[in-house]
Amino acid sequence: QVQLVESGGGLVQAGGSLTLSCVGTGDSFGKYQLAWWRQAPGKEREFVARIGWDAGRPLYEDSVKDRFTISRDNTRSTGYMQMTNLEPGDTAVYYCNADEGEVGRGVYGRYWGQGTQVTVSL
Repeated sequence: QVQLVESGGGLVQAGGSLTLSCVGTGDSFGKYQLAWWRQAPGKEREFVARIGWDAGRPLYEDSVKDRFTISRDNTRSTGYMQMTNLEPGDTAVYYCNADEGEVGRGVYGRYWGQGTQVTVSL
C-alpha cells in the first residue's frame, strides 16, 4: 500500500499562487489514481481534482476549473496541484487521496495523506 505526504501549503494573498505536492512511498506510484480534496472549518470534505494512473482523465470541481491544474510525475512518485488566482474561499486543509481503483467526485480512495493547510487572505 502507498503512503502519502503532502507539502506546499501556506499563507498567500488573494490572487496569488501555490503548488501542492503529494509524494507516495511504499508501492509503485503509477498503480494509483490520485485526487485532491479539501476541507474548510465546519464544512464537509470537498472534491477538488482527480488524475488517472497515466496522467490522463483530469477532472475538476467547477469552482477551481481554469484556476487549478492537477498533474503527476510517476518517475518521481509525486502528484501536484498548481493553484493560481487563489481566493479566500479556497482556504482549507488540502488532502491527497489515492486508490488503485476509482477515486474522485463522490468516491473516496483508500489512502490519505495528513493534509496541508492553505490559507488565502484578502
